[in-house]
Amino acid sequence: MSDQTASGRPESPQSPVAALPGGEVTERDQDGPMLAADGRPLKSSLARALRREKLRALALIAPLLVFIFISFVLPIADMLFRSVQNDIVADTLPRTVVALANDPLEEEGVPSESTFAQFYTDLYIAEEYKEHTRLGSRLNYEMSGISSLFRGTGRAVGRFDTDIYADQFEAADPAFEDPAAWADWMADDDIRAALPLTTDAYDAWAGIAVELDEDNPAEEDPEDIVYTSLYRDLANGAAPPAPFPQVDVSGFESVSIRELFIEEDEDWADPEVWETIRAYSSRYTSGYFLNAADMQTTPEGVELRPENERVYMTLFVRTLWMSLVITFSCILLAYPISFLLATLPARHANLLMILVLLPFWTSLLVRTSAWKVLLQNEGVINDILVWIGIVSDTNRLALINNATGTIIAMTHILLPFMILPLYSVMKTIPPSYMRAARSLGAKDWTAFWRVWFPLSVPGIGAGSILVFIMSIGYYITPEIVGGTRGVFISNRIAYHISTSLNWGLAAALGTILLVVVLALYWVYDRLVGIDNVKLG
Repeated sequence: MSDQTASGRPESPQSPVAALPGGEVTERDQDGPMLAADGRPLKSSLARALRREKLRALALIAPLLVFIFISFVLPIADMLFRSVQNDIVADTLPRTVVALANDPLEEEGVPSESTFAQFYTDLYIAEEYKEHTRLGSRLNYEMSGISSLFRGTGRAVGRFDTDIYADQFEAADPAFEDPAAWADWMADDDIRAALPLTTDAYDAWAGIAVELDEDNPAEEDPEDIVYTSLYRDLANGAAPPAPFPQVDVSGFESVSIRELFIEEDEDWADPEVWETIRAYSSRYTSGYFLNAADMQTTPEGVELRPENERVYMTLFVRTLWMSLVITFSCILLAYPISFLLATLPARHANLLMILVLLPFWTSLLVRTSAWKVLLQNEGVINDILVWIGIVSDTNRLALINNATGTIIAMTHILLPFMILPLYSVMKTIPPSYMRAARSLGAKDWTAFWRVWFPLSVPGIGAGSILVFIMSIGYYITPEIVGGTRGVFISNRIAYHISTSLNWGLAAALGTILLVVVLALYWVYDRLVGIDNVKLG
């Protein structure tokens, strides 16, 4: 007879969970969820415990994530931003950019007098801050010769014959000779609103006086750009309130700033110069990517550069083609070596592995320089070929300063990166598979081709990806042994970063190279499958 409770109902058996040592989980309620010892539902307690474990794991890998973000993600993001950034024109010539946007240009394509006047103010300020040379260098990437135009005019802009305005204003009212009076006028909001050009020029000059000369604007005479801007304000009908002097400028002698620029350098009458400034006045530009694709912006739109100026597409094609050849060469050389390493006894395999790893203990620059000695016309390889009689002394092979030298040297340098993945995969193939194939009647070649080779394909994939991605970004070896016909696109990227300082174009070239690599990686994944790539 079963045990009964005081109420006469049979006593329910104890829950197995409730019977656990420590009483961590209470008995399930008759109509509710199973509860933990703290009275909370068991499901929510487990979820909370899992969250704690995930947070603990995240805290362990957080330093690595921060390192990757700082050293990898941020540089790539900076590269992408630099490839479209174009602040220098808008920051150096802010008044000119606005004036050009509203200037329909004259028939010959040259801006009007008012735009030249704004350009005069901008160039004067830029010369004081020495920004005009950087601007010229930036625009020189788009139009050859414009850098020297900015440098030469920048040196002369301070000597333009615009001092006649200062003389005439001071003759009209002696108050213009008092720097303190100027400071009081420019502190009056009503006067500033009535004289916008003058206010802008005075603020810019005052900034130069304080930041560069460490002077007090209230104790220094304003420069000619201030008086030139004041004349333009009053000539346009401005009526500043008192205490600003009331001056009639209708009888003033004036000069054409436009003609002053053209007299200094006739290139300022070239429509292409102004079209270049206007085309690259935006803070974001596609110009770097157009240059990277051997294209340019013209008044008629986007078009290809002249054939003798197309460089980068040739380099991109050469880089991809030679990287594929280097990868294929590494496969041909690495496969038998890896097969030998995987099938030899451990004592001999270890000795050969030391020889494979030996190049890692030698500087890359030393190895590349050694190939330069070996491959030159009077080098060791050509001397041996002449001595054997394969080639004549007058017809030595051209193995240096071309694509051939780059392929030979880079194949040698990248060969270990193909051997190691292949060896690690082949080492996991059980030898009994080959013995089983032979016992079933397969010849050595059939057993290798039908059994061994398919199992080694994941190693070929891993080594190929490693070698191809490394070779596509190499620039030291092609620079030393490649000459003009064996260099990669990475050499031009390094040149623009370290020599020409055209970081925008370098960023655009790097971005295109990154996109090409990702596209090839996607194609490889679709055709072969990245899951089939193994490292052993």
